[in-house]
Amino acid sequence: MRKKCILVFGAMLFLLTACNNENRSPLEISLYNASSDRVGTVTLKEGEDAVTVQIQAEGMEPGLHGVHIHEFAKCEGPDFESAGSHFNPEGNEHGLMHPDGSHLGDMPNLEVKEDGTVDVELELPGATLMEGDKSLLREDGTSIIIHDGPDDGVTQPGGNSGNRIICGKITLEESEQDEKPTDPTESNQEEEE
Repeated sequence: MRKKCILVFGAMLFLLTACNNENRSPLEISLYNASSDRVGTVTLKEGEDAVTVQIQAEGMEPGLHGVHIHEFAKCEGPDFESAGSHFNPEGNEHGLMHPDGSHLGDMPNLEVKEDGTVDVELELPGATLMEGDKSLLREDGTSIIIHDGPDDGVTQPGGNSGNRIICGKITLEESEQDEKPTDPTESNQEEEE
């Protein structure tokens, strides 16, 4: 009887863990500017030894912009300094072009089109959405920051990318409670009735 209870408990624990992991990927969060306006979304997906990061945003200056994962799930405007430094659980130097490696949260620059929009898919090799030291959801989560200038790929500690202009909190709670885009035709129909 005791073995049955242990097996049943083990199976339940496995199922709960599996369900929890299923809720972690894909994970969609919102991006906000310094005025707290919602300007886009980020969709994170667990891959094999990497997390895919799909960024869709609008209302930005055309050109190259640095983008990084930061260590805290805090987006207090207007400067977003509350997000802390780059996510760097291994204690590496900054920069994808640095000979001694890079921060886990370092990504290539975004290229914003002339119309102020960006729709790009990037990858974070070695990161995960599951449990562990390299999890973007460890402890209270992390954040994603877009800067007003490009990351030069080598300057310490942040690539000389300029001010932090857009922020999104990477947490399970943010994904679950995130406001979804509304259909403007729905409000028009309600007003007509």
